[in-house]
Formats: sequence, C-alpha cells, structure tokens
Amino acid sequence: MIDEIFSRWQTAMKMNDLKSMSVDELWNLHEKVSAALNQRIAAEKVRLEERLRTIGALDNPPPPTRERRPYPPVRPKYRNPKNPAQTWSGRGKLPRWLDPQLRAGRKLDDFLIDRSARKRRHKA
Repeated sequence: MIDEIFSRWQTAMKMNDLKSMSVDELWNLHEKVSAALNQRIAAEKVRLEERLRTIGALDNPPPPTRERRPYPPVRPKYRNPKNPAQTWSGRGKLPRWLDPQLRAGRKLDDFLIDRSARKRRHKA
C-alpha cells in the first residue's frame, strides 16, 4: 500500500499533477499518506518497545533519583511593625506588606527584627 501511494505521489510530482488535482483528490492523497505514516510509526514503536524489553529497560526501571536534602530553616530577618505576625527572611519575593513601605521612602533596615542587638554589635 505504501509503495503504491509513493509511486502515485512520484508520478504526480513528475508530471506536476498536484496543481491540477482537485481538492478531493488532494485530500484523499493526504489521508492515505497520513494512514501510511501512522502505520509506520506504530510499527516502529512496537519494534523499539520490543528492543527495550530485550535489554531489560522496561522491566527494570531505573532507580529513583536521590532526593535533595532539606534546606535548614531560615529565621525571619524583617518584621511588619503594623502586624508583628508578618515576617520575611529576606529571601524570595518581596512581601506585600513591605513593598508599599519601601516605595514610601522607608529603608529595609527599618524593618530588621533585632535592630537594637545589631546596633550594639556594630558599636563595640
């Protein structure tokens, strides 16, 4: 069947018949080519799966990848003065409560949690 389609296509290409073919004829040719491709792809898939089975790749899946170690917990570094329950470690996206305050002109250091201990360390 595939050889027959190919020979028709070759003949059509040689004689430049594609331009003269009707839409129905072109559509039929397209369907035949698609069917032939689907058959070949299915056959190739079966052949490759069989080959994988012979080498044991399908029966023995690879061992699971090693899990990453968990990151240590990160302490919060900044606190919202209006709501002390809202904190931020300084990593990742800027929190919603901090963005408008920074735009208003305040500095990030104004929101440090242990500001007094840091000042004492710097003076000493």
